Amino acid sequence: MNLKKSALLILLILVIDQWSKIYIKTNFVLGESVDVFNWFKILFIENEGAAWGAKLSDIFPITDRSGKLILTIFRLFAIFGIGYWLNDVIKKKSSKTLIVAVSLIFAGALGNILDSVFYGLIFNESYNEVATLFSSEPYGGLFHGKVVDMLYFPLIDTTWPDWVPFVGGNNFRFFEPVFNIADTAISTGVGILLVFNKKAFKHHDEEASGSVEETENQESLKE
Repeated sequence: MNLKKSALLILLILVIDQWSKIYIKTNFVLGESVDVFNWFKILFIENEGAAWGAKLSDIFPITDRSGKLILTIFRLFAIFGIGYWLNDVIKKKSSKTLIVAVSLIFAGALGNILDSVFYGLIFNESYNEVATLFSSEPYGGLFHGKVVDMLYFPLIDTTWPDWVPFVGGNNFRFFEPVFNIADTAISTGVGILLVFNKKAFKHHDEEASGSVEETENQESLKE
């Protein structure tokens, strides 16, 4: 897989991801949901923190605004790191599986960083109103945007039986997290690396094996 094909894959994911987020942001009020199926909903929420909504301010004695800035800067460094990795595996003509996986991870990370960097500048708040694109009253600033999530799959929504210790009578819902297309791309890329690990890194393993054999042959000739 060459650079052009990788770039097209990344661009496709970014377009779908940003289109879906902008559509949700400009057509839904925060917290509004639409039932697609009984196990799939479109639910508009905004994530101000990291995965699962975690905030640095919940861990360290800093303000939410400072925590958000630090997190966005960290994500920017991560983007450069993933981009370097992607460029490296393409140059080395690694396996298609590895290049696709890294491309998905890069596209997903870039999709979410666009929200974090720019959405605070171009949207107004979504509380009790539908946001406006390129609003004259933006809700944040550069590096202080909130990531838009909307895909919700409550595959199981029930109540624990009363006889179950500790949780009896409590609500049980699976799958709880709300996510977006960018998150899906990242999870898919990581999943490919985990499930198809040997296939993904096959080219590197062959090179390493070849180098060892070449070294052994050279040593045997010297003897």
